[in-house]
Amino acid sequence: MVGSLAAGFALAVTPVSAETITTDPNGLIVGEVKIPVEGGEIPAYRAMPGQTFDDGVGMSGHASVPAVRPFPTILVVHEIFGVHEHIKDICRRLAKLGYFAVAPLLYSREGDVSRLSDVASILKVVAKVPDQQVASDLDATVAWARSTGKADTTKLGITGFCWGGRQVWLYAAHNPALRAGVAWYGPLQLPPSDLRPKNPIDLVNQINAPVLGLYGGADEGIPVAQIEQIRAALKAAGKRSEIVIYPDTPHGFNADYRPSYRPQAAKDGWKRMQAWFKENGVA
Repeated sequence: MVGSLAAGFALAVTPVSAETITTDPNGLIVGEVKIPVEGGEIPAYRAMPGQTFDDGVGMSGHASVPAVRPFPTILVVHEIFGVHEHIKDICRRLAKLGYFAVAPLLYSREGDVSRLSDVASILKVVAKVPDQQVASDLDATVAWARSTGKADTTKLGITGFCWGGRQVWLYAAHNPALRAGVAWYGPLQLPPSDLRPKNPIDLVNQINAPVLGLYGGADEGIPVAQIEQIRAALKAAGKRSEIVIYPDTPHGFNADYRPSYRPQAAKDGWKRMQAWFKENGVA
């Protein structure tokens, strides 16, 4: 297995854009952690507030000893580039909002994509990752977070980008304890295979938690027709999910380190994500 996370950005996306956002870790606890999974351990990036206390007032109305409250928990699922600096920054942004955010490296068994210089080579690694393994590793990440005593996994959310956006849909159909998901431009219909037997559109009836899907109207890899198809399927199934399509917006519009970044759509999506988590009990 890949033993540790890459420093900085994945080689395939350098040089990074001048618009790249960097969130400082002041007031946070951040860093690499190890998640016990089937067959060993996988590395992950964890970010959480330094500490937060209750109001120190007991039921009697008298002052009591302040107690640290666990933080609502968000799984962050990476893009094809793995847990590089952008995904770490997403975790820090969420931690600044009061969340325990953790991003496991879900390709640990298949290879270190951070050192590959072209997308075609990365996709060959990604194609080897079984969906069932991803779900299992995410379950293990939730169990690890709970074991720290710092994460309130009864208030569990998930967000993911590109490849990770697809996994948000799948995990919403997998984990009945999930409160909400936010999928950023996650592929909806890929050719099925033994490792990827189901697409999000196939699992609509099994979705346990409401999912907010954020998509670009000019995404060449995710046609608007596919987005409208899942929107209609969710409505027909009575699922309380929501789809937002940003007109004339490409894939990867939240990736501030790449030319695909669209600040207006990214900021609107980030606001919608915060509201979605709060409305659905992840706060």
